[in-house]
Amino acid sequence: MSCHDCPDSDRLSRGVLSDPDLISAIACAALLGAGLIAPRVGGSATIGFAFLIGACLAGGWHVTARSLEQLLRWRLDVDLLMLLAAIGAGIIGRLEESAILLFLFSLGHGLEGLATSRARNAIHALGTLTPRSARVVRDGEERDLPIEKIAVGDLVRVKPGERIPIDGTVRDGSSSVDQSPITGESLPVRREPGHPVFAGTVNGEGALGVETTRLSSDSTMARMIRLVEESQANKGRAQQVAERFTRVYTPIVIAGVPMVIVLLMHFAAMPFDDAFLRAMAVLVGASPCALVISTPSAVLAGVAQAARNGVLIKGGVYLEALGTVKAIAFDKTGTLTEGKPDVVALALADRVREREAIETACALDRDSSHPVARAIVRFAESKGFGEMRATEVQAIPGLGVAGIVGAQRAMIAGRRAFGVDRVPAIDAPLAAEIDRMEAGARTVSVVALGDRVLGAFGIADPVRPSARGVVEQLRAHGIGHTAMLTGDNGRVARVMADTVGVDSFAASLLPEQKIDEVKSLLAKWKSVAMVGDGVNDAPALATATVGIAMGASGTDVALEAADVALMADDLTRLPFAVGLSRAARRIIAQNVAISLGVVVLLIPLAALGVAPLGMAVVLHEGSTVIVAFNALRLLRYKGPR
Repeated sequence: MSCHDCPDSDRLSRGVLSDPDLISAIACAALLGAGLIAPRVGGSATIGFAFLIGACLAGGWHVTARSLEQLLRWRLDVDLLMLLAAIGAGIIGRLEESAILLFLFSLGHGLEGLATSRARNAIHALGTLTPRSARVVRDGEERDLPIEKIAVGDLVRVKPGERIPIDGTVRDGSSSVDQSPITGESLPVRREPGHPVFAGTVNGEGALGVETTRLSSDSTMARMIRLVEESQANKGRAQQVAERFTRVYTPIVIAGVPMVIVLLMHFAAMPFDDAFLRAMAVLVGASPCALVISTPSAVLAGVAQAARNGVLIKGGVYLEALGTVKAIAFDKTGTLTEGKPDVVALALADRVREREAIETACALDRDSSHPVARAIVRFAESKGFGEMRATEVQAIPGLGVAGIVGAQRAMIAGRRAFGVDRVPAIDAPLAAEIDRMEAGARTVSVVALGDRVLGAFGIADPVRPSARGVVEQLRAHGIGHTAMLTGDNGRVARVMADTVGVDSFAASLLPEQKIDEVKSLLAKWKSVAMVGDGVNDAPALATATVGIAMGASGTDVALEAADVALMADDLTRLPFAVGLSRAARRIIAQNVAISLGVVVLLIPLAALGVAPLGMAVVLHEGSTVIVAFNALRLLRYKGPR
């Protein structure tokens, strides 16, 4: 990103010889050389003068166009400072200095633009991964169609080694699919009938038949690219401060130049031409180009590198905020656990048949997407049960589900929902069985029908193997406190907290109580991230400084609700995201220090004549290019060592 507005996206595909600033620099250099050489090889002074005029025009046309565009919007662009310095040098007959200034300025802009385009290419390259056509089966015939014409429900054939052109569900065939463009996963994952696949991912050794579930314009890849592009509007605090500073600073510099001329003429007895030229050097030195790009260039590179590694950060404000986080709160189910629980125990109340308890629970949970509910449905189906249906099913937030089964009121929920509000109580023998389940770190769902408690399901959700290592890596990144927030009972929560090594936990929480816990962490730690599934934890995600959604690939709610989305169901991406954000903040600080340091150094050196106009331009443009390339280091960030 240069001193002027961000480079147009068409710059991405252009080479060095089609960049306007570099063309200006090359033409300016050639004409400047000719203008300096012509009088020395027998050419007239007029010819040399004409070459120098041409050099100034060649080097200044692009910056002039940009500055006029900004003036028409009533903005004093920092490019205007450089243009005024060049015009001033020309007015007093120093065409060589004017041409040198414009050459170096255009060259610096061009190099800076090339550096920035590398970061932009990292984002736009994602869009080139999706094929432009696909083999679609319609009316029993296979035909090639542009992806824009593929409808939801179409069957698409994908051969081994090809990129998958659409988001869909595997209908036939099996294969290993490289999902790294979407999720950042390093290893291919097995995809079989019923599994989702995403546009832009690479099919492995087997042929697949994929039923389209999203239009090409709404694929996960397309939405990722849109969100990353839109993220540039979500400017971080450092960028907002820099922009406000330059809006005030630029007119002050312009107004201060005549004062510099007067002071030099009055106190240093300097002739007008010399004082004017020195003031132009001060004008160049005071131009804060490097400061303007110091933050957006780092943000652009950071967001691009995150997207390439399966982490979607929705803008500079969230990149910076994640870099300040001191505490992280985790949801339990599906975040610290694998989110694939199974029923491992069933305890029945006295004189209750197994089939009645399982059928009732399955009827209530059949249409739920909650991992625990899906585990109970799978358990029922494995027993050959699941024929009953529930009506008037309603979720009880933070507790469970209620409905009508066989003309009777039925409910499946955690134990704390029973024995209150006309809900039947759990008898002592069953309560003892539930105690044993919870002591073994089992999540317990109790089912009731009418005025009877039928039984309790003990459900185990395996801890993610990576969870403890992730918590330790976060501590190494400076996270001072980790917490687990769960609606599960205290015994299960304690075992889980000890297993993964979090610093604290809160159990038996309703959704609104999770918000209170996040607010409590904010009061103590000031900057807090909440990691959850992006759906059930949406209120807590919104309350935290940064909301982070787990496993967001293909999940609309997660992509929209979270500030940061880990596109794979992979907790190890979290330390990467935190580390990248920390690195981005360090680079932003370095860039600001470099840019302000050069301005502070150049203004007195230029005023004292130690740094003449040419040297001022070299140092000024050099700092701008250094800042741009320093930001590009984020494109090589690989995560914690």
